[in-house]
Amino acid sequence: MSDVVLSQFTPTRREERVYSKKVKIGIIGTGWIAESHAESYLRMPDVDIVALADLIPGKAEAFAERYGIEGARFYKDHTAMLAAEGLDAVSVCTYNATHAECSIAALNAGVHVLLEKPMCVTIEEAVDIIRAEKASGKILSIGFQPRMDTNMQMIKKIVESDALGEVYYIQTGGGRRRGIPNSTFIEKKTAGIGALGDIGCYSLDMVLNAIGYPKPLSVTGWTSAFFGTNEAYQYADAEHSAAENAARFSVDDFAAAFIRLEGGIIVDFRISWAMHLDTPGDTVILGKKAALRIPSTDCWNGTVGGPMKLYTDVAGVQTEVEIPILETPEPGLFDRKIRSFLDAVLTGGPAPVPSGQILYNQAIIDGIVKSAQAGREITIAIPEL
Repeated sequence: MSDVVLSQFTPTRREERVYSKKVKIGIIGTGWIAESHAESYLRMPDVDIVALADLIPGKAEAFAERYGIEGARFYKDHTAMLAAEGLDAVSVCTYNATHAECSIAALNAGVHVLLEKPMCVTIEEAVDIIRAEKASGKILSIGFQPRMDTNMQMIKKIVESDALGEVYYIQTGGGRRRGIPNSTFIEKKTAGIGALGDIGCYSLDMVLNAIGYPKPLSVTGWTSAFFGTNEAYQYADAEHSAAENAARFSVDDFAAAFIRLEGGIIVDFRISWAMHLDTPGDTVILGKKAALRIPSTDCWNGTVGGPMKLYTDVAGVQTEVEIPILETPEPGLFDRKIRSFLDAVLTGGPAPVPSGQILYNQAIIDGIVKSAQAGREITIAIPEL
């Protein structure tokens, strides 16, 4: 039985492609996530990192020296870099609150954009980014590397195969017992949103991508910050004491929501940076023919937390099929994210993770925040593009 079911979802191999053109890349923001971008770009034979921009004096220069990026030019901000350089593409690796500003400027300058997650902070910003994308005709892809994982792709294949039948309810989320990242992640002025934007967007994308990204209609949301604002659960870092981090914490460290989607689908969502529990629960996708259980993961490192299980009836017998963990071939997920973006740039698209899908992801996050503030269910209104 297991082999018959699993054979429907066997991954297929993609043919390797070789390109001769060198893509001129600029990196906007040289903080922690930019390290992964630089490392990946440096492994690509058809890429030159030619420019780096950062608001902090000397930071971009130190970054280039650390990673052996030779011949790059340095700028105090993205505006100066875009005006001076003839770039093909940029990675936007700034904190959340400036994602929209930097991406729109790059698109307006005729440059392709790989934008780190979350797309931005508000639905209004997301719409402005997509309008700039459409006006520019350039590639805009959002940094959701878990989509490149073979097990994540298996979830989508199972749903699309109709093994589950019509999907009507989803429970998803996950998170950490303790895992507040601090740095620029915890202040509203830089991050805008907390666990919701950091890892909540991943769990939403996992299930929404699997079911074809139906339009969100309404949401009842709730957020809290009981741990981030408590010195007892904070920690010191290179720049702040535990007390200082607790004092400056101004985003969510936990969120929950009840989301209604087109097609009568309900999403029961919860995400955490900190709580008194190892997990708020596995992801469950309920269909009229079968259900799929996806073990939770605390860090959202790009794959599922263990073997998935398919629950169904066979000839009147309640049956469970374990889907073993599938190995994702080299290169790693981040390299796959970078490579897929470069391929889109070189071939004219399409974007590996299209903005039109992530617009709905952002609309839900924005709706959770607004519902939590209002203390009631709200309708999700998505402006015309």
